[in-house]
Formats: sequence, C-alpha cells, structure tokens
Amino acid sequence: MPRRPEGLFVGLCTFDVVQLVDQVPGADEKVTALRQTVAAGGPAANAAVAFAHLGGAATLLTSIGGHPLGVVAAAELRGQGVVVRDLSAGSDAPPAVSSILVTAASGERAVASTNAAGRRIAVPDDLAALVAGYDVVEFDGHHMELAVAVASAARAAGRLTVLDGGSWKAGTEQLLASIDVAVCSDAFHPPGTACPEDVLRFLRERGVAWTAVSRGGRPLVWEGPRGGGTVEVPEVRVVDTLGAGDVLHGTLAHRLAAQGELTTRGFAGALREAAGWASRACTSFGTREWMREGPSPSGTSSST
Repeated sequence: MPRRPEGLFVGLCTFDVVQLVDQVPGADEKVTALRQTVAAGGPAANAAVAFAHLGGAATLLTSIGGHPLGVVAAAELRGQGVVVRDLSAGSDAPPAVSSILVTAASGERAVASTNAAGRRIAVPDDLAALVAGYDVVEFDGHHMELAVAVASAARAAGRLTVLDGGSWKAGTEQLLASIDVAVCSDAFHPPGTACPEDVLRFLRERGVAWTAVSRGGRPLVWEGPRGGGTVEVPEVRVVDTLGAGDVLHGTLAHRLAAQGELTTRGFAGALREAAGWASRACTSFGTREWMREGPSPSGTSSST
C-alpha cells in the first residue's frame, strides 16, 4: 500500500463569507443573495483542504487566533482533515475576514479582505524539526518572513518546496531562493515581465527548476530542466471560480509528493491532473462542494 503523502502548507487563513448574487451592487444599493456559505479560506488553507481530500496528511502553519471567528475557521479546517498549527493562538484579535460576491451568470468573484496585513507572527524556533516529517512544503507568499524562514529550512532538509505565486509580493525574490517548483497565476508579475514566457525566464534565472503559469481557462504554460510545453484546461460550465487556483495547487502538491522524484513526464502529468481538479472546482458554488463529486477528472497535455 503506498505511503500517505504528507504536506505542510504555510500561509494565509481567512474567514470567508461567500454570497452568490445576480449582480454586484453599486453605490448605496442592496441586493439579496441567492445563496451563501461560510468556510475557512486563504490560498494555503484551501490548498491544504484539497491535499487532505485526495488522501494526504495536511498541516497548515498560519495565524488565526482565538477570536470566535478564528475558532470557527480552525474547526472547519479540522473537519476537513487538516491539522492546524496556529502561531497566533494566544491572540484574541479577529482573523482576516474575506467578503466575497460571486456573480451567478459568469462565476466571477469580487473579493475584499485584509489578508495578512498588520499581522506579525513570531517564527518558530524548531524549524528543522518542523519540516522534517513532510514530503512537500507549499507557500502562498503571505506571512513572508515566516515563509522565507520555513522555505530555507525545508530546502536545507531536502524537502520539496512549492510556491503558489498568486501575485508578486515584497520579499518574493528572497523566497524564490529556496523554491523548487513555482506555479504562478497570470496575475504574478515580477519586475520586468510582461508575459508567461518572461515569468518562466525570470524564475529560471533565479534557480527555480520547475515552473508553470496558469491562465484561467487557457492552457497552462510550463517549463522544466529538460523542456516544457502546455497543459490543456478541461472545458466546463463555470459556476464559481473562487478557490480554483488553490485547488490546483493543493492537488498538484499531493501528486508531486506521491511521485517523489520529479521528471518531465511526471511534472506534466501532475499539472494535467491538477488542472482537471481545478476545473471541477469551478462547476460548483463555494470552495467545498467540488469535493462531493465522483472520481478523478482528466485532462490533456502536450510537451516539447
């Protein structure tokens, strides 16, 4: 029986309030939501949930606190099979709250959140011991001081390090020095880059061996040490795009951890499977309903 992959996810946890609406209200306008849901959110948290859903042992290293909303968020994550290590457990400040409006006709979302702004957390002293038991350590770029320290320890311990590059943030270049795999959105714009090829080149020049750029419904563009190519994204009826990128990263981390040694064929296959899961996540409302569906989806890839 294969060993259960173990993943550490370092980054943001929010309390998400998600409303499905016919249209985003204008100034001084009120609308009645068609549906609503609440759950823990944030790229690292949602990726950890996806990793656990596929059977992995997922731990989230984050800042939540003991405020009632934080308690609810942590409990929801534990209910999804995620072990939560809260570095702000002694704080009574509320967690970051994300207010999200999803437009029913298009599945597009509008988000307001403080993210990790203003939340300073102490870096644990036991970093070597912290990362020792994991196959993969993933970062979303939030809590950057913590991320850089954990990534350095993970690299020193020989653990696979993965970056979810949602956007370019202060400190990202320092974090890249310890990253093996970077999968970035098309909103990730390092200095001097204007297209996915520029981003891949930028990452390659900074020593990141395996890279990819996701572009919504368009094919992912990827590159490895011995070539690159594209991965098609399955066409689906989009209901809600919220969290689809997080599902991409969590399922990718699970596949990479299960593979062990990275190969060109294996990386392309992992991206293909993750793209299938992310597309499935777009077919249902909120960030959890996709997990109630059937067997693994499939996609296609091409390589050069």
